[in-house]
Amino acid sequence: MPSKKQRRRREKDLRHEWEEVYVDAEGRELAPEEVEELAPAVAAKAKERGRANTAARSQPGRTNRSGRTVQPPSWRRVAKRAAIFAPLMYVFITLTNRGTNPAYALLITLQLILLFVPFSYLMDRLTYRLWQKRQARPS
Repeated sequence: MPSKKQRRRREKDLRHEWEEVYVDAEGRELAPEEVEELAPAVAAKAKERGRANTAARSQPGRTNRSGRTVQPPSWRRVAKRAAIFAPLMYVFITLTNRGTNPAYALLITLQLILLFVPFSYLMDRLTYRLWQKRQARPS
């Protein structure tokens, strides 16, 4: 038995009258007979586009699902990430602890960065290893 949502959607489809309208490249409406004449040309173009899409998907280094590859962990990337987050951490600490000395906030930030850098590298390594295992699995 269809759910309430499915029934409402079906009722809506029956309530509205749908009509197929075909438009050519210049924006003119076409009769259904004219579309049948143009159908082989349109099908050929779609086939070419399909080949181009499959060629793009089969490039090495790309995954089928997301298209994104995970890069191996590197200390340079972790250092860049730390350079981005260190000022943000300092600003956050100074804003949340308004009565503290700025040097104390800097000391806390350095301690957090000392924890953040190795943790970030370990997380990169973990995600890279998991990605490698998924790639090694047969589809």
